[in-house]
Amino acid sequence: MTDVVLPCLDEAAALPWVLSRIPAGYRAIVADNGSTDGPAQVATAHGAIVVSVPQRGFGAAAHAGLLAATADVVCFLDADGSFDPAQLPRVAEPVAAGTADLVLGRRRPTTRRAWPFHARVANAVLAWRLRTVIGVALHDLGPMRAARRVELLALDLRDRRFGYPLEMVVTAARAGWRIGEVDVDYAPRATGTRSKVTGTVTGTARAIRDMGKVLTAR
Repeated sequence: MTDVVLPCLDEAAALPWVLSRIPAGYRAIVADNGSTDGPAQVATAHGAIVVSVPQRGFGAAAHAGLLAATADVVCFLDADGSFDPAQLPRVAEPVAAGTADLVLGRRRPTTRRAWPFHARVANAVLAWRLRTVIGVALHDLGPMRAARRVELLALDLRDRRFGYPLEMVVTAARAGWRIGEVDVDYAPRATGTRSKVTGTVTGTARAIRDMGKVLTAR
């Protein structure tokens, strides 16, 4: 069994499709970060575990999901329908096979609408800084990823906002982890959902601020 953590904030509209695409042998854990559109009911109806996370922040939801997981290998995946859960084995199998410690999905947009220009540029700058400052050869800080649960918990990740995904990579690199990336499809978000990061320039700027702090901390 592989656990899949899905941080969720007002993305109930996307959950039926997302949860229906979870592969056999994978278990969904929906970390509800104070949604107002009833994702808990939708998730439960589709057989997912639901974790209520009152502390706001992407990192808070992701980490609460990690704490609720029990499988050896844990994946993380956005709950907005922009990624196809059927592709989760691409990131999970190298970890399960022991050929990598952390694998990220490198986003390959299926349409131009999938990845707004401002968000793509911001991601490229952060990835460049990661390569030059930390020495990790990544091109995308994609949210679809996989690692072993016990080792992830041992990293003692502290950010509870948008810096959490970057802190995971930075801390893992400093711990000597083998980090890789594989291509995954990246589609427009499901109708009725809106990104807290890529959907607006303000959201992207907030994420850059949080991630910038991670690169200079610890």
